[in-house]
Amino acid sequence: MKIGIIGAMESEVSALKETMQVNSVTTKAGMDFYEGVLEQTPVVVVQSGIGKVNAAMCVQILADLFDITHVMNTGVAGSLNAKLNIGDILVSEKAIQHDMDVTIFGYAPGQVPGTKSRDFIADPAMADAALTVCGQVNPDVTTIKGCVVSGDQFISSAEVKDRLIREFHGDCAEMEGASIAQAATLNGLPFVVIRAISDKADGSAEMDYPTFEKQAAEHCAKMVVEFVKTFHE
Repeated sequence: MKIGIIGAMESEVSALKETMQVNSVTTKAGMDFYEGVLEQTPVVVVQSGIGKVNAAMCVQILADLFDITHVMNTGVAGSLNAKLNIGDILVSEKAIQHDMDVTIFGYAPGQVPGTKSRDFIADPAMADAALTVCGQVNPDVTTIKGCVVSGDQFISSAEVKDRLIREFHGDCAEMEGASIAQAATLNGLPFVVIRAISDKADGSAEMDYPTFEKQAAEHCAKMVVEFVKTFHE
């Protein structure tokens, strides 16, 4: 087993790089891939950069150059679920690209042409393990499984938030998870997306995000370390 661990921002991967034993660093497409060992498990930790294109490129590089067997995406997101407050954690059951729209040709909103469904399904074993681990290392926060919706847009409007809930039944909104899910699926790699809630994805986002991003990223990092320590196929 060799896990590729992706975070979009430095705050989402810095703690992991400090914890792991780094054996080599490879730079490709402007991304630094830290290859080594975390809790006795081979890993590659990388900051992909923000957005769907960066995230998908990152997965492909991990698949082509590092022979990873699993993909984990860690980071922060805005809540679309009233049960998820700032600091809580969402583990993906599935991921959808909310800004993919070819409905004029008969596809469902969010469905990528050529796919049978708009949903990219997370690996059940990884999702179940992540859910269990989250409850152990972050007992004071709510952790649920649900739907990640992704697009190249920071959601800060109540109107847009309502649309994502209505059309996609999303539980959290962010900018990378579904493209990571698509790239992993195309490469036959099991994946899971873990998101800690940093804001409410509404008019309060500008105020909430700077305050809670670091705390949310720390929650995710703790979970990833424990996941790597305990997860085995």
